[in-house]
Amino acid sequence: MENSAGTFLPAHLYRCESPAAAQRPIASNQSRPALSSHFTPHHSPSPLSAPPSSPHLRPTDMDPPKRLPTVAFIASPIEQPRKIELYTPQFYGASAVGGILACGLTHMAVTPFDVAKCNIQIDPKKYNGTFGAFRTIVQEQSFVGLTRGWVPTLLGYSAQGACKYGFYEYFKKLYTDIAGPEAGKKYKTALYLAGSASAEVIADIALCPFEAVKVRVQTQPGFAKGLADGLPKLVRMEGIAGLYKGIGPLWARQVPYTMMKFATFENTVEAFYTHVVPYPKEECSVLTQLGISFTSGYIAGVGCAVVSHPADNLVSFLNNSKGATVAQAMKEMGMWTLFTRGLPLRIAMVGTLTAAQWSIYDSFKVFMGFPTTGGSSSHDSKETLGHPALL
Repeated sequence: MENSAGTFLPAHLYRCESPAAAQRPIASNQSRPALSSHFTPHHSPSPLSAPPSSPHLRPTDMDPPKRLPTVAFIASPIEQPRKIELYTPQFYGASAVGGILACGLTHMAVTPFDVAKCNIQIDPKKYNGTFGAFRTIVQEQSFVGLTRGWVPTLLGYSAQGACKYGFYEYFKKLYTDIAGPEAGKKYKTALYLAGSASAEVIADIALCPFEAVKVRVQTQPGFAKGLADGLPKLVRMEGIAGLYKGIGPLWARQVPYTMMKFATFENTVEAFYTHVVPYPKEECSVLTQLGISFTSGYIAGVGCAVVSHPADNLVSFLNNSKGATVAQAMKEMGMWTLFTRGLPLRIAMVGTLTAAQWSIYDSFKVFMGFPTTGGSSSHDSKETLGHPALL
């Protein structure tokens, strides 16, 4: 059968019509020209082709040169441009945004439970039990009473969430780098505790003024309608120092809470991927990873509520009583009351709250192209940035 030389030649023997075309970068299938439009066969003699002067062949009998088919090039997922590199200022800023969404929205959503809890802590005789507290508040203030303080709650815990999650990612990386790879792996729980404690100290400075106004608004119906009138009124009454009167008890409540929250969560997630889930984290679907985040968050939340509840009672007492001290509060309430008053409601509230926060935070991280929190060493490598499996 007659054929041409160009039919059998490999691609590397084809010459480019112009040097500039050969040097064009291949970026995508839109910018890459079709091979057939830029390459023509180089008619070199080949042992597989018949000589043009053969008496058995005429020029009209020879097949025309065949062109290479057009090939569609699709970039590998590895070559896709990354949105944000891990452990850069942009990454910590994105983590802060995730913290705003996780903490601000969830705390605002449970405002009715917070109103009931604070009133139980301040006046347990009047607000007797969880259902009794809800009933009394609705009878005296209508259902609007259950929403009191939602603005300082939203703004205060948004500021706290930004600092809590943003600085946690920063301090965890910082302390891990200081410890080194071997010690970082061996003492990772201590690093979780140190990183979360450092972040919460900063976060509570941002939260404290809003918390002072919130407690007054929720437990003293005639004090103010909300943040706009409550904040200047509190400053006029007690000065700027009045906004930070509860910073000590707030640290006593929130620092152990956050240490428990992050360390328990990280270790619980790791336990799930090690002992429960039969696949590596990187092979699990997004829904599976977020389900583990929710479950681990709830488990961590129960522990958070227990270890931080005495300080929570102190914060409510001090912010509601002008001039009161921690010693006076402990003497008046007693140790048993300090540890148990309002605890069942707080366990239900904080457990759900913490589970929702981790779900929102990790969902945002997935959206941004980051790995979910915990459970894999890939979190510590820039080379693994990308979206998990979607199915």
